[in-house]
Amino acid sequence: MLRRHSEKVQSPLQQHIAAFCRNKRAKWSLAVLGTIFIFSLLAELFANDQPLLVKYKGELYFPLLKTYSEQTFGGDFPTPADYRDPYIAQNINNNGFMVFPLWPYSFNTIDYELDMPTPSKPDGRHWLGTDDEGRDVLVRIIYGLRISIIFAFLLTCLSSLIGIAAGAVQGYFGGRTDLFFQRFIEIWESLPQLFILIIVASLFMPDFWSLLLIMLLFSWISLTGVVRAEFLRTRNFEFVKATKALGVSNMRIMFRHILPNAVIATITFIPFLLSEAIVALTALDFLGLGLPAEYPSLGDLVRQGKDNLQAPWIGISIFIVLSGLLTLLIFIGEGVRDAFDTRKNK
Repeated sequence: MLRRHSEKVQSPLQQHIAAFCRNKRAKWSLAVLGTIFIFSLLAELFANDQPLLVKYKGELYFPLLKTYSEQTFGGDFPTPADYRDPYIAQNINNNGFMVFPLWPYSFNTIDYELDMPTPSKPDGRHWLGTDDEGRDVLVRIIYGLRISIIFAFLLTCLSSLIGIAAGAVQGYFGGRTDLFFQRFIEIWESLPQLFILIIVASLFMPDFWSLLLIMLLFSWISLTGVVRAEFLRTRNFEFVKATKALGVSNMRIMFRHILPNAVIATITFIPFLLSEAIVALTALDFLGLGLPAEYPSLGDLVRQGKDNLQAPWIGISIFIVLSGLLTLLIFIGEGVRDAFDTRKNK
């Protein structure tokens, strides 16, 4: 009896998690996406032009953790050691050894030892070939996935916080506050975001954080309407009126008593916002308005595929990656939506 009772008593969060796990497609999509993201975070251990370990004259060196000069390995200059340089490599191999990652290339490594013009076809050295600058396509995809997912995650989190706060203020206070915010949002939404990005890109080259800030200025509106509607509905409930009668502050009522109800409605949108952020960053990089050229970018690979139609492996590879990534996010979003749908979890 005790075991049956303990099985029945579950918190709402546990019920939602259990409902999500029952959706096998969403559960496996989350597992695959998590594995891809963790693998991309550890990209330096699998794809890097720096060796993981160097043993030279009995001493151990870790180039991933510290930069060593050529003079450390018998070179003549105090510049950072190039482990692909034949002279440095021969010195190390004669007095020890080097352990390179599985793919001995970084996202910006140009392979000068290619025996064919770039972009080169897939082979044993470059599993997905190279782009028109001689950089490994597979490695750029791995690093590009990391930047895209991190960028989308930060943009989604920050825009959600701002949008939820703005919608909460609108819906809770109503009246002139709501009217003013609605007119402001209508004007702000009508601004041509693409033209503003073009102007900004012509003034200075945006980096990761400045581009994140520019896109944040427009993306926070996504959740405002949902939260506003939930607060407008909830603020007239009896428990809210009773809490006001007890003298509880408005901020405490908003963010402790009403916000948990509104968060449930907004969580279902987060995976879709992530996919929108990835598509937006890819599109901006494709148009040349996004990250600088030294960043590994999925949008840059899309542009490479367009400019090099004679090298179909580039376009096919990035198409499979982007479509697979967005499909996983859509499956996860559908699973979250169904998990929070009370009609399907009765």
